[in-house]
Amino acid sequence: VIAFIFARSKRTHSMATTADIRNGLCIEFNHDIFQFVEFQHVKPGKGNAFVRCRMKSLRTGRVLEHTFPSGHEIITARVIRKPYQFLYKDDMGYNFMDQETFDQITIDGNMIENNDFLREGDICDVVLHEETNQILACELPAHVVLEVTFTDDNAVAGNTSTNATKLASLDTGSEIQVPLFVKTNDKIKVDTRTRQYVERVKDK
Repeated sequence: VIAFIFARSKRTHSMATTADIRNGLCIEFNHDIFQFVEFQHVKPGKGNAFVRCRMKSLRTGRVLEHTFPSGHEIITARVIRKPYQFLYKDDMGYNFMDQETFDQITIDGNMIENNDFLREGDICDVVLHEETNQILACELPAHVVLEVTFTDDNAVAGNTSTNATKLASLDTGSEIQVPLFVKTNDKIKVDTRTRQYVERVKDK
């Protein structure tokens, strides 16, 4: 019996160009892994075209602005996203459970943007480097429903100021601006990416 063994490549990246740039794409750059947040293809009247980008480091959370010449080669990073349930926070960090294997991991709070919106039981996406299994980031659900624990209920809903808002404390300890008609004990939907109020949620 003759067995043929094919060795699988362990490359953790592949080459692409600026034409492949899209929001959410992860690349290896400056000995780090960045995710594109915003980009704009620019064709000036004179000179060469370029792509103006804003990229977020998945390791430090820092946002970098950079310009790539049009057609420039970039190295895409191979990452995977897995659902993890938030269990609790302790002195070590934020503890999550893999929804498939039930293994538990601890993630530093600095790797979780707007972690003050997290509630026990929330399902988040943990971003992992495909080859090394290194945790790169933890992304909250795009929207969460939270309860207003305190706000000024005497604010005048008929305020003539356009888009008038007031400060509200939520049940996770976070604070955001809400419309004047929102009251204490109301449940509201919040965008975890922008920290903005979306709508009031009625109990079913």
